[in-house]
Amino acid sequence: MNSVVGGGQYGVTSMLAKPVYQPAAHPIARIHLFGPMRAVSYLGDDILPRGKKSRALLACLCLNFGARVPRARLRQLLWDKVADAQARQSLGASLHEITSAMGSLAKEIIVVGRTTVRLNANACWIDALVLLNPSSPDEVRSDLARLCDGELLEGLNGVTDPFDRWLDQLRTRVAETMRLPAATGPARARPADISSSPPAVPGDTRHHPLPGRNRLRVTVLPFEGKGGNREDALAFSLSHQIAAALARFRWFDVISPVYAVARPLLNSATLLGRQLDYAIDGAVSRHGRALEINVRLLDLARASQVWSERFELASDALHQLNDLVTPRVVASIDPAILFIEGQPKRRSHYGATGLLFLAIPLFYSMDRAKFDRAGQLIKRALAIGPENTMALAWSAFWHITRYAHGWTSFEISMTESAADASRAIDLDPENAEALAIYAHTCAWKKELDLAIDFFARSLRLNPNLVLAWWLSAATYCYIGDPNEALRRLMRCRELAPLDPHSHIYENVYSIAYTLKGDHEQAVLIGRSAVKSNPNYPAAYKPLITALGHLGRADEAKPYIDKLLSLEPNFSVERFGRVYPLRNASDRASYMKGLRLAGVPEK
Repeated sequence: MNSVVGGGQYGVTSMLAKPVYQPAAHPIARIHLFGPMRAVSYLGDDILPRGKKSRALLACLCLNFGARVPRARLRQLLWDKVADAQARQSLGASLHEITSAMGSLAKEIIVVGRTTVRLNANACWIDALVLLNPSSPDEVRSDLARLCDGELLEGLNGVTDPFDRWLDQLRTRVAETMRLPAATGPARARPADISSSPPAVPGDTRHHPLPGRNRLRVTVLPFEGKGGNREDALAFSLSHQIAAALARFRWFDVISPVYAVARPLLNSATLLGRQLDYAIDGAVSRHGRALEINVRLLDLARASQVWSERFELASDALHQLNDLVTPRVVASIDPAILFIEGQPKRRSHYGATGLLFLAIPLFYSMDRAKFDRAGQLIKRALAIGPENTMALAWSAFWHITRYAHGWTSFEISMTESAADASRAIDLDPENAEALAIYAHTCAWKKELDLAIDFFARSLRLNPNLVLAWWLSAATYCYIGDPNEALRRLMRCRELAPLDPHSHIYENVYSIAYTLKGDHEQAVLIGRSAVKSNPNYPAAYKPLITALGHLGRADEAKPYIDKLLSLEPNFSVERFGRVYPLRNASDRASYMKGLRLAGVPEK
């Protein structure tokens, strides 16, 4: 039998020894201990174990600030009324449930030793540790205290008597800790209403480039909270979350809410003095039991609103704020800025990044003349900035896409793309976009396991990067997992439903359904894909294959004719030789569909 009397040896003090907590810049999991317990991976997947005791065990490990916890202590806290042998077995089963729920992340989060267990707290963001950690800034602790209105480890009472006593003592300590920052947190000035018009900019300055810099500057203004302290705290927290997530993109510099201009001071003189190109502002208000969140993107050079979105959350779903709102906002803003900056005559002169902004819409047009023009602009960007990571990455992407269109040889494409992509990640190994493009290059070289690894690295650095979700979906098709490909494509739609380049993703949907054997759905989506991208050779191939499997060769003929006009050397044999499908059965089925549709064998 195991026993613990009161707090005793295994009370709050020992379980919270040495509160040193320094979460990583890119945590791989978020664990919420206030309110109903939640655990979410950096990809948004639920990684919380189902069992009540397994959750209690995970909570104990979290609240030990990354220190090793003796197995004996955990057994006495959670299995006090059973024989020692059974307690050992039960602890092992709960640890297995925790690691199974965490999947591939478990080896980075849970460290299981012969006599101790440890949670790598610094790899995670844990709300209670931020609040309890004395090194956390007072402002952060104050805002978190306002948001943490749920009870610590809500619903975990009754696990065991020793655990309940430990939990009661812990809640008392946490309540005392929360009262101080909540009472002393600085009051923030309430900004102007979000419904106000964008600030005016003097006409003679609107179309002149900002002097002395080549990078765009995007500011996130402190959001407005309407209704009280809770809405104020939510608004402030949300603006910080959006700024932190946007900072992962490398196209622009992000001015965080801490340094942003206060909204009452937002005027043309201030904007010009701070050299700001775009501003993001928002408001959080309560309507009965629902919370309304409005966010908009302002083009400051033209004093216009270019994007906005409204969200509604039930009052009992506030814990999903960071999961539902922040990723959607961030993933929508990035392509919006890229699209705007890619418009001709946007500025009177361009640096390397500006030339890339011009190249990207031409790249996605899938028209050969425009695509070649994009390549010229990327080449000019590299001449200006030979160590510009984004220019190198997009040069690699351009070369490999040129091959995918059938406009260059495999050898030339792979040589150029591999060199540029490798150089990009050597210069900036934490550039999520460069890592995703490098992974895409690996996939076309048939190094599929390496591609999957680099896509995972990319999404760990920036889980809101639609490009990485889209390209990785194609790679999951290549490795024979169309269901995972479809899940990733759905994530693209969730993140950026209004992405101006989203028509490109349709082709991957068609590939996935073709590989699943759902040829009717592949045809339905394939028709839409070729209509949206009539000059994109890759869009025709899964459509033609699906029509071949359905015995509709007559319907496939005009699509084959168009494909051969775009890619004259396309054949069944060439497809089988160069297309990076891992499974022989997938390749054989794809080639069979092409043959049945009437594609030339050689």
